[in-house]
This record gives sequence, C-alpha cells and structure tokens, in this order.
Amino acid sequence: MKQDDTRQRILDKALELFSAKGYDAVGVAEIAKAVGIKAPSLYNHFASKQAIFDALVESTTARYERDTDAIDIHAQGVRQDVSTFSQITADDLAEKVRQLFVYSLHDAAISQFRRMMTLEQFRSPALAAYCSQRYVDRVVAYHAALFRTLIAQGELRGEDPDMLALMYVSPVITLLGVCDREPQREAECLAKLDAHVRLFYRTYNTSPH
Repeated sequence: MKQDDTRQRILDKALELFSAKGYDAVGVAEIAKAVGIKAPSLYNHFASKQAIFDALVESTTARYERDTDAIDIHAQGVRQDVSTFSQITADDLAEKVRQLFVYSLHDAAISQFRRMMTLEQFRSPALAAYCSQRYVDRVVAYHAALFRTLIAQGELRGEDPDMLALMYVSPVITLLGVCDREPQREAECLAKLDAHVRLFYRTYNTSPH
C-alpha cells in the first residue's frame, strides 16, 4: 500500500470512528486496527491523534472550499460571489441553497466531520469555540458581507446586514441539524428550506417579484 493511500485511509477511518464515538473515546490503536496496520506503523504518518485531527480539519476545509467553488459559493471570500447573487431570481437562489444543503448533508466526509464536532463541542472548550466559528460565525459573516454589498447596490432593503444574515442562516443551520438527527425528515426539511429562502427573498429583495 502506498504511503499516500495509507495516510488517507487513516484519515478516513479516524473520521468514521470519531463521528460515531467521539474524539476522546477513540485511541490510536483502534484507528490502526480499522485501517489494518499496527499502531507503530500509524506513527510513520502522524505523530499523534491530535495530528490526525488537525489533518482532518485541514482536509475537510479544503474539500468544502473546492466542492462549493463548483456551485459559485466561495466560503473563503465573498467578493467573487457578489456577481453570482446580484439580480438572482428566487428560483435560482432556492436551487443554489438546496444544492449546498444537500451537499453538506450527503457528502460523507463533510457530514461525518460535522457530526464529530457536534459530539466534541460539549467536551472541549476549544472545540466548542471552533464549532461555533466554523458553523455559525463564519457563515453569518459571509452572508453579512454579501448582504452589505447588495444593500449598497440597492438590491436588498436597507436593514442591518448582520441581523439579516443571522435571520437568513439560522433556519438553514436548524434544518441541517434536524436532518442529521432524523434523516427520514429530509424531504420535509427541504420543503421548509425552500419556503424559507423564498419568504426571505420576497421580504427583503427590492426588485419586482
């Protein structure tokens, strides 16, 4: 087995175990056994369990940015997205949000990482802060910056962009959490997501509906 293949298998199995049991409950020996190697061999690739976790953060962040770039949503910077959302129709906005929601829900690595963080946020103050930053603060800040520009362009009503962003993303985060806990409710949540996006559009968009 090639070095790169083994390293990736370690990351894949570690994420699978962390998302099911939690970070603290999984030891290096268990990860090595799941990969099919001896624990000492694992240390040829990662110095510690913390190093595995750090690599998972880096790899899932890169994966998310790469995949969302494909649907013209760039979490790492809002400037290049202004033209995508400027003059967007309600139908196109609803479809773009649906695509991002379904991707976040069904991409195995992204979904497992989010579930791992859901478990770990109650066990570690550092991971609690990281979870809030990654899944709330960063998302709200992105949309606030986007809305601030669209307000300046006269495309959104002149409300507080930070509060608009919080109002906009909160139902999305809530519905994603419902689907994580109760996957059988996905169709219901997607319908509510569509209704939420369209209501927000009708309420705050300044163009004729």
